[in-house]
Amino acid sequence: MLQYISVPIPSSGCRDLCQGLFWSSFAEGTLFLIVVLNKNIKLIVNYVAGPVIMFFLFYTVIRQLHKQPNWQDSIHQMFVAATGTQQWKLYCMFLLMVINWSLETAKWQIALRPIQSIRFARAFKAILAGTCIASFTPNRVGEYLGRMLFVDPGNKVVSVAPTILCSMSQMLVTLAAGSVGLFLYHHVTPVNPGAWLPPTLFKPAVIITILAAFVLFLVYYRFDPVVRRVNKWLIKNKKTFSVPENYSLGTLSGILLLSAVRYVVFMLQYGLLFSLFGIPLLGLQVFTGVSVMFVMMAVVPTLTFLTDLGFRWAVGIQVFQVYTLNTAGILAVSLGIWLINLIIPALVGSLLILRIKLFRSR
Repeated sequence: MLQYISVPIPSSGCRDLCQGLFWSSFAEGTLFLIVVLNKNIKLIVNYVAGPVIMFFLFYTVIRQLHKQPNWQDSIHQMFVAATGTQQWKLYCMFLLMVINWSLETAKWQIALRPIQSIRFARAFKAILAGTCIASFTPNRVGEYLGRMLFVDPGNKVVSVAPTILCSMSQMLVTLAAGSVGLFLYHHVTPVNPGAWLPPTLFKPAVIITILAAFVLFLVYYRFDPVVRRVNKWLIKNKKTFSVPENYSLGTLSGILLLSAVRYVVFMLQYGLLFSLFGIPLLGLQVFTGVSVMFVMMAVVPTLTFLTDLGFRWAVGIQVFQVYTLNTAGILAVSLGIWLINLIIPALVGSLLILRIKLFRSR
């Protein structure tokens, strides 16, 4: 038979001491539990997030391929081209892909310089990681997050402004070249009667594109005043961070020049793939078609570039069907650009995310 012995506490001081020891032990236990859970969360994010991203990337690519009509024919054409006598063009495509992302790296490196210096190799990894995360986000907004992972802890939020500047420069080149391409597409190159855009709409489309390019040109070269207004708004709303506002005319022009060179690389890639898949197009036809296609893809919002393969194929067929009836070849070109320029860099970026710790243990 159990007996309970009551031991009276002789004073209130002893009671306070016992209560203090009890709550101290409880607090230490709770703190220990929180630390353990926090470490577990860090382990999950650091070592599970990367493989999950890679798996989802593979899964989405395969699913998107199966959803497209005649994708087997496009894959077959790519295989034949890769094993044929002109396979050197495919090797040039991969070389141009590296040049393409190297140019984007140089742009971001220059734009980031007012905030911090970053080595080219680390900046290149940031670009690929941004490409990976951008594959899951609407209109590539995840690109900002991916690049932030490789920026110093105190500069992560501030690094958004240089990324925006790089995007603005590329969009400016796209709109400027697109306005020229739209004009040439109708007035210089032959257009079949079944063109996707009636001739009466080409002139308004050209005017709108030129106006958009002009407005973006003014905003781009007035980036510092725009940023100052943002800073004033941040200070007014008691925010604790700011964005750089000391971009010189030479810096802005240099970034814009790199964007233009990158645009030329895109043109060379399309020209190589059209030639590789046996589609005889003139250089002017490649320029007009690709520039018009880029404008359309730039102005139409997409969920992610993992899910816009069908849109790319539809735009490619609509634009280039005025030059060739080889629909399978057009699809193969779109698929090749999608895989080489976007999917392969995104897969490499997922490997890089595996090697970095999103959270560091204390």
